[in-house]
This record gives sequence, structure tokens and C-alpha cells, in this order.
Amino acid sequence: MQNTAHYPSLSGQGIFITGGATGIGAAMVRAFCAQGARVAFADLNTTAATELVQELENLPQFFHVDVTDTDALQQAIRQAHDRTAISVLVNNAANDMRHSPNDMSPQAWRECMAINLDAAFFAAQASAPLMAAQGGGSIINFSSINALLGPQQMPGYVSAKAGLIGMTKALARDYGPDLVRVNAILPGWVVTERQLQTWLTPEEEALWMQQVALPKRLMPDDVARLAVFLGAQDSALITGQSFTIDGGRT
Repeated sequence: MQNTAHYPSLSGQGIFITGGATGIGAAMVRAFCAQGARVAFADLNTTAATELVQELENLPQFFHVDVTDTDALQQAIRQAHDRTAISVLVNNAANDMRHSPNDMSPQAWRECMAINLDAAFFAAQASAPLMAAQGGGSIINFSSINALLGPQQMPGYVSAKAGLIGMTKALARDYGPDLVRVNAILPGWVVTERQLQTWLTPEEEALWMQQVALPKRLMPDDVARLAVFLGAQDSALITGQSFTIDGGRT
């Protein structure tokens, strides 16, 4: 994160990130810590989370939480707020599961909604009143360009990510009078370890490079920089918006 913008408004601020142990989430933990913020994050991957905490001098606070457990998620947010008042919530946790629409069971559908859509709403529900009490804040929801493209074998994930765009618009209106901003980030194909191990084969990456305007890998740090901007006061009058970062794919 060197040679990038510094936002004094983030210094000492409380940040809560879901899915913060690996990938884009870990990049955001590092980025907000580099801004001097006091970061808390939730994840199920204890090993990766412990390594991340030990790596950073500005020690983030880790909560071992399944974000589909609404009570546990909201309790973690309140506990983090007690340590340092939360001014930024980043709803990053997701699972880009693949299912044929013909094979998707009611349980699989509900599980997909629970992690990719419901968790973001209930995290916002817990955070917004805390932010309002201190004069405002920023909620950042992670959607995906898949909500716009609608790829095959992902009906649940695409529906949930499209729902996040609508939810962002709705909550921006509901929370706006309290100066709580709500925006969405729509990343393209971000090169994380998980993607390299699962879906991003050399053949798929070659095809992606033919489809983008900027033939460069989209990295977690690229997305983290956008999240940091949306968390800072430099974006104080931006709300209800969706920001695509995909190298020009869409």
C-alpha cells in the first residue's frame, strides 16, 4: 500500500470488516491499519486470522464468527464498538458457490442468501444506530460484477449480489438522515489465493485479459484502496452508489 493516499480522517477510527482473514478482506484490514485506524474483523479462518494479526503492528481485533449467525455477528459488532466506536462497516464476507439452477435445493439457496446477502443487512442493522449516535459513518457493501453479467451456474450468488445493490440504495435513504453513508463495490475477477486454487485457471485468465480494457491483474490491494476512500471523509457526500472496479470488463 505504499505511494497511495493517506486519509487523516481515518486515524483512530473504528473499522469492522467481515471476512477479513484472507483475500480482499485481509487486504482491507492491512489498508485500514496503514491509515492508523483501529480495525476489527470477523472470520472463521482462525489460522489465517492469527497470522494476519501477528503481522500488523497496529494490532487488529479478531472475532471468530460465522456471519450467518446473526446474534453472534451483531454481538461482535457491539463488542468492537465498545473498544473503539465504529465509523466504518465493510460487508465483505461471501461465498461464490456454484450450483446448477436445476440442482439447487431450498437449503442450498437459503445458505447462499444467508452469507452473501442476509449477513450484510444484519451487520448494517447493528452498526447504523451506533454510527448515528456519533454523528455518522460509512457502510460499504461488497457486490460483484457478476450481478451485472449473470454468469451460468451461479443463480444464488448472482441474485444475492444483485440484491446487495438494491439494499445499498434502500439503506442509503433510510440511514441518510443520520449521516450514515451506504455504498457498494462491484469488483471484477480479483486474483486471490482462493481464486487461483479454484476457478482462475491460466485459460480463464487469458480469456479475462481479452475482455478487459486494462490487461492487468486485479489485485486485492486495488480493491482495498477503493474501500479506504469510501470509508474516509473524502467521500462524505457519496452515498447510494455502486462502484465497479474491474479493469474495464463491464
